[in-house]
Parts: sequence; structure tokens; C-alpha cells
Amino acid sequence: MLLAAKQEKLLKELKRSKGELSGQDLHARLRQGKSPMGLATVYRHLRQLQQLGLVRCRHLPSGEALYAPAERDEHHLTCVDCGSTTTLAICPVHGVQLSSAQLGGFKPLFHTLEFFGLCGDCQERQQGSQDASAGEVAAVAHSNEPSKPRANCSDHHAVAPSTGPNI
Repeated sequence: MLLAAKQEKLLKELKRSKGELSGQDLHARLRQGKSPMGLATVYRHLRQLQQLGLVRCRHLPSGEALYAPAERDEHHLTCVDCGSTTTLAICPVHGVQLSSAQLGGFKPLFHTLEFFGLCGDCQERQQGSQDASAGEVAAVAHSNEPSKPRANCSDHHAVAPSTGPNI
């Protein structure tokens, strides 16, 4: 496959990198070379390389796009709270074959797989926040101070009981 010189340069830089790179990262790395290219050119060529099946792209919860060579079969666990990413050691869908009927004329070039959730640190932090809030409520309810008169229930708007999470 014959690639333009700038596409070759981008692909070479992606392959040289140990991890994924954003368009901004690639632009910064290439800006220091003999023939720098503009940011718009970097993104245009990344898109063309994607269309050729040579580069894959994934989007972080922040919206940032990260690029890597398509041959680098990496998949991730991404925390929706802090944005941390862990690379999976194996591809859980490697070897899955789709039939011609399932593909319906579609030509796969590459695949990505990403699980979104909460990392251990964010789970602990959220649990700690919930525990602290519950502790504050319990401390107020069990304080030794004389109780203050409570407002009459009719002074507040009634709230219907929850029937479960809103989806």
C-alpha cells in the first residue's frame, strides 16, 4: 500500500511510541522534525490512516481521542470518574468470526473494546464519602444537645417515595 510521506511519518511515530498518542501529542513530536506539519494536517492524515485500517482511535470519557497502530491489539478498562485506563492483557474477542450474513457487506478493518466503570480508588473514595455522610447524619441524630423544635411536616413539600433508580 502506497502512503503519502506525511502519512508514513505519522504511522512511524505511532509505531515508535510505547502507548497511544493524541493528535496534539503527535503534532508536538513532529513539530520538532525537519518537515513539521500543522495540527489540521495531522488530524486529516490520522483520519485517512484510520480509513485504510492502519490506525485505530479510541475516545476517553473526557472526549480526547487517542491513536495507535491498528496492529496493536489493545483493549481497556477506563474509569469514568478519574479517567484512568488499564490495558487488558488479552483481547476477549480475538478470534471472533462474523458470518457474511452478519456483516451484510460491511468490511471490518479493526476492532476496539473498552469497558467503562469505576477504578478501585474511585470506588473507595465514593464509599468513603457515603460513609462520612452517613456518619454525620448519625452523629447529629444522636448528639447530646437538647433537641430543637422541629418544623411541622406541613411546612415542607411532600416527596413521593422512590421506586428505584431513574434510567
